Amino acid sequence: MSKHVDLLEGEIQDTSIAASKGCTLLVEDDPVLRMMLRNMLELEGYEVAEAESRPDALNKLTQQQQIAVAIVDLGLPPVAHTTLEGLALIHTMSAEHQNIKIIVLTGQDEEQSALEAIREGAFDFLSKPASSEKIVAAIQRAFLFHRKEQDMLADGQARLQLSARYTDGLKAVREEAEEKLVRQVLKDTGFNIYKSAEKLGIKRESIYYFMKKFQITRDDN
Repeated sequence: MSKHVDLLEGEIQDTSIAASKGCTLLVEDDPVLRMMLRNMLELEGYEVAEAESRPDALNKLTQQQQIAVAIVDLGLPPVAHTTLEGLALIHTMSAEHQNIKIIVLTGQDEEQSALEAIREGAFDFLSKPASSEKIVAAIQRAFLFHRKEQDMLADGQARLQLSARYTDGLKAVREEAEEKLVRQVLKDTGFNIYKSAEKLGIKRESIYYFMKKFQITRDDN
């Protein structure tokens, strides 16, 4: 089976495109993979801008201010066999476009690349091959954080900051991000479970799960 088929495990369901859920930037130098990912994202209701290199991606970010989430392959030309261009892109995006959530999707040296990408400012990391379900879930999570941060900034609050060290590993970073978001939303709603679940787009049972997982109580409010 080719690497193009391996990237997305399982067939993509043919569903109607709903109203746009937001704009993503897809940075991938393989045109076939890029096309497959674009089709998948558009079927999920997202607008998609495409780039095949670091200069191309930075140009797209300048032209399209509405981009909220970027999916970045670390192996980009002119040195596609290394992570140099991808990490350099993430570094620049984190410095100049701080509101954009970056999801790394790559097959380059998984563990080390993940930690380096997180250190440079990536929001999430997915290894090839990745199922369409995992990719969509990561994008939904990234947009959720993006919307929450924009709401907080509009209210004069600080951006959600993560303090977990990148050397602690990717799982620690993800869990801290989840905990900060759940705590913030519960605080915003006065620990109203129903409103918190609605705001996060998850079931009420999931709120109770996170409260137990992170030992969150009403006394924390």
